[in-house]
Amino acid sequence: MNRVRRKFGLSIVIGGAVSAVLGLACGPASSAEANAVQVAQGAGEVNLYSARHYNTDEKLYANFTKATGIKINRIEADADPLMQRMKAEGDKSPADVFISVDAGRIELAREMGLLQPIKSAVLEKAVPAHLRDPDGYWFGFSKRARVIMYAKDRVKPEQLSTYEDLASPKWKGKIVTRSSTNVYQQSLTGSMMVALGMEGAETWAKGLVANFARAPKGGDRDQITAVAAGEADIAIANTYYLAGMLMGKDATQKAQAEKIGVFFPNQKGRGTFVNISGGGVAKNAPNKANAVKFLEYLVTPEAQAYFAEGNYEYPVVAGARVAPVLTQWGTFKEDQLNAQVFAKNNAEALKIMDRAGWK
Repeated sequence: MNRVRRKFGLSIVIGGAVSAVLGLACGPASSAEANAVQVAQGAGEVNLYSARHYNTDEKLYANFTKATGIKINRIEADADPLMQRMKAEGDKSPADVFISVDAGRIELAREMGLLQPIKSAVLEKAVPAHLRDPDGYWFGFSKRARVIMYAKDRVKPEQLSTYEDLASPKWKGKIVTRSSTNVYQQSLTGSMMVALGMEGAETWAKGLVANFARAPKGGDRDQITAVAAGEADIAIANTYYLAGMLMGKDATQKAQAEKIGVFFPNQKGRGTFVNISGGGVAKNAPNKANAVKFLEYLVTPEAQAYFAEGNYEYPVVAGARVAPVLTQWGTFKEDQLNAQVFAKNNAEALKIMDRAGWK
């Protein structure tokens, strides 16, 4: 990502007059700024607030502009600061599209009143029902499978089965994963609440915590390297992190990743948990038509290929190309639980994890 300016934790990427105005402050725009934004906006622009920070998305944006003539102006930051900014800006917000990397944050944006529902036959046909909001507030554009990763030299695939089995005493001192404050973990636990019920999910969380090799710390790559280093035998992580290590230029990370196997849990039952990166149209979008066009572009074969090849995510559109680094692990049955359901459970999932001692 080309970070032209960084202020108050927001990366402002200049794409024209609108972005120059957006970058002046992270709080609500002054009346003068708002007027400048209104003057600057035209039929050929869309203002994107994005929590995706991947260099490969640059080509995605450039090709959208090339195909449509619509210029993309964007602000990039973590989801929470972006949502707070949109809330503070209110009905004067220049945001047209909000994108995040977890269904929990996208659903929270809807609950905060920051999104508006749209009707799009293109999106409804392309995005499976379980990967979009039932009322059209948001849509998933790529999938993130959260799987069991294991040390090839210490664990056999036949020893693995389900997420539930990770709470078995046989894995005591052998598991690493991220903190309970991580939204990926909250969403996974939110899905366990549906599968096991509240009490069952808490029992599972306590059993999993009892099996931790160390206190949670770091991101998914840190869990993978911990297993490669022998600190643990199993990690819970998203596949695209491991794929990125395998395909990256860092020889050390590649060597670590080559020691790791991938197992898709619950294949004889509900399937492997899948989260999304997705987005929706901002409530006060001044360029709503262009915002819808942008979201529809994200389900085209070209855009889906960028998600697959650029960041090693699984495409949401049936039949879309999957990156070869992912196909080596085979196909899998995915949990059909609607993303909105586990996303709504995030707050309660965090309470369950806290009670279980999941730091």
